[in-house]
Amino acid sequence: MKGKGLLKGLGITLKRFFKPKVTVQYPEQRLPLPDRFYGKPEFYYDKCIACNMCVNACPNKVIKLETEAVDKKKVVTRYDFDQQYCLFCGLCQEACPKDAIKFSKDFELTQYNRPDIKIKFVKPEQVEQRKEEIRKAAAEKAAAEAAKAAQEAALKPETADKEGT
Repeated sequence: MKGKGLLKGLGITLKRFFKPKVTVQYPEQRLPLPDRFYGKPEFYYDKCIACNMCVNACPNKVIKLETEAVDKKKVVTRYDFDQQYCLFCGLCQEACPKDAIKFSKDFELTQYNRPDIKIKFVKPEQVEQRKEEIRKAAAEKAAAEAAKAAQEAALKPETADKEGT
């Protein structure tokens, strides 16, 4: 019979026409995202220990990390993320021992200008603040050790006098 395919197609169309609509009005309504969805990356500067695990885990070498030594401690001076080449695989998140990098549920990552795609997470004022904190902690530690040494030195003559009598 000729037109069998046409009748079959019209039958499917008529069935769909009377069923409830499943269209989501996107900007106003949003579908729920899965728990393991990888959206926009987020970096927590205070948690980062500059171990380079995320850089080594990234298959596309999207992450650029630079550090500087301050009083025998590493300070992150630059953490750049080039999302135009990111696979959103989550390997950097899994590799990080301190959960310093995570992915949010934000999936609207479009930019008007190509250079804006690269994310610079570390600001110069954060770096200076971290350096100052490390120097202050080192100075406090040195002062505490000096006070402890002075206290021990003050106790030694007293114990020597007691042993001698």
